[in-house]
Amino acid sequence: MTRDLAALGGELTAMAAADHEMAVSGAAHSDDPAEQLAWRRLTARHADRLGEIMDEVGWPTADLVGEDAARAAWLVAQHADRQLDVQRRALRLLEQAVEADAAGARELAFLRDRTLVNEGREQVYGTQVAGVGDDGSPIPWPCAEPDRVDELRAGVGIEPFAEYVARFQ
Repeated sequence: MTRDLAALGGELTAMAAADHEMAVSGAAHSDDPAEQLAWRRLTARHADRLGEIMDEVGWPTADLVGEDAARAAWLVAQHADRQLDVQRRALRLLEQAVEADAAGARELAFLRDRTLVNEGREQVYGTQVAGVGDDGSPIPWPCAEPDRVDELRAGVGIEPFAEYVARFQ
């Protein structure tokens, strides 16, 4: 089983590398339909595989597949925007892993917000940006408790919203 888990870790890490390479190329937000399609195909293929992995092992925690591979699984779940069933399942399994101290609350917060936004609901932690204003500043998707965002973010180890969006400018 250790050998299989090591291979699984390598596979997840390779998926994240391919995701990163395409994201850096700008394909996800490209005006070129061929690049957008390539991004969608990649994220769909990865989400399908993550679904299979979750069938096999549950949430791929760092203890199970290694820290880099666990982060890769989270990234794949984050980008499974068009496969909400996979994203919701990943969220449930990651919640269980966090409750068992086998995963981080920060990653859970990002995935929770991403899933909520994809469901058309208000996010909790203000991690998802909807666009950029005329002045160049990021505009978050609506938050359920906008006055408490920084307090909620601090509770899961995320920097204050103003610091977070400053990185985008």
